Amino acid sequence: MPAPLPGGVYAADGPGMLQPALRRLPRLIYVPDSEIGGHTTVISQRTHRIVRVLPTGELDQHVTPSWDLRTLYVEASASDHLATINPATGRMTGVVRTLRPYNLYFTPDGRQAIVMDEQHDQIVFSDPHTFARQNVVADRTCRGPNHADFSANGRYLVVSCEFSGELLQITTLGHRVIGRIHLGPMAMPQDVRLAPDGRSFFVAAMGADRLLRIGWRHFRVARRYRTLSMPHGIYFSRDQQRMFVSDRGAGAVQVFDLARGRFTRTWRIPGGGSPDMGGLSANGRVLWLSGRYDGEVYGFATDTGRLIARIRVPGGSPHGLLVWPQPGRYSLGHTGEMR
Repeated sequence: MPAPLPGGVYAADGPGMLQPALRRLPRLIYVPDSEIGGHTTVISQRTHRIVRVLPTGELDQHVTPSWDLRTLYVEASASDHLATINPATGRMTGVVRTLRPYNLYFTPDGRQAIVMDEQHDQIVFSDPHTFARQNVVADRTCRGPNHADFSANGRYLVVSCEFSGELLQITTLGHRVIGRIHLGPMAMPQDVRLAPDGRSFFVAAMGADRLLRIGWRHFRVARRYRTLSMPHGIYFSRDQQRMFVSDRGAGAVQVFDLARGRFTRTWRIPGGGSPDMGGLSANGRVLWLSGRYDGEVYGFATDTGRLIARIRVPGGSPHGLLVWPQPGRYSLGHTGEMR
């Protein structure tokens, strides 16, 4: 994997630290809709207006930047393909066939793509360009693999299995399962993110209303933090001091102080909502999230928590929203996990 930088796991993800090739790209938000008859809505970050709607396929789940930051992929699960988007134009360029893609990741060295085939309970290691299958991990304890993140040294990834309540630890080279944590089927684990110091993973246990902390060396739950309702997405501030957790069932975002190890603030959506997946603007000033059950996109000012944008989008189930471009040297996938 690329050599780590001093300053933590996300040292290359500071405010405005865009790669030269990304600096002239239009600042856009890509919003996939996970209903049958789906599409991806493109929104201007500057004007908050819809720019266009792309026919990306059926049951669109997430929008994911490629490892080399040159292409955006939409996981159109029911269409059995990845729709490709040129980030310089914000327009669709084609499709790549792959079976039931729900989520998409890339190993830190960029040599493998990992397609989460949630329907068939498979974690598929593939060619990162053609997506030809190279190896499949199908662990009997893992039903519904969906989210993941990688250790700081890139030697393994942690995968959440929503329907069986399992966490798996899988090596990136040998593709072996070397650890399991059984949380119970009611836990419904979702987003997984490596802490900025690289010493633990945070996991959103949506069904249990808990934020979990998992040690990187000893694969077990070290701490459980009570959340509001249905925690789903996890995002770190650009200064690596705070963590934002979207509470889908509570219509709110909770702010976690990493140094103090506790939640310190709650940002509520006036009148309620269903904040789900998204990401920060390149300067870190706005957190953009999809409103999964409300056909909306939310923009929160990260300094005050004030809701500064509430944008109606076509379709009834906006899902894995991507804010692009993002700071960082390379993409690990999902909705812009950068390092």
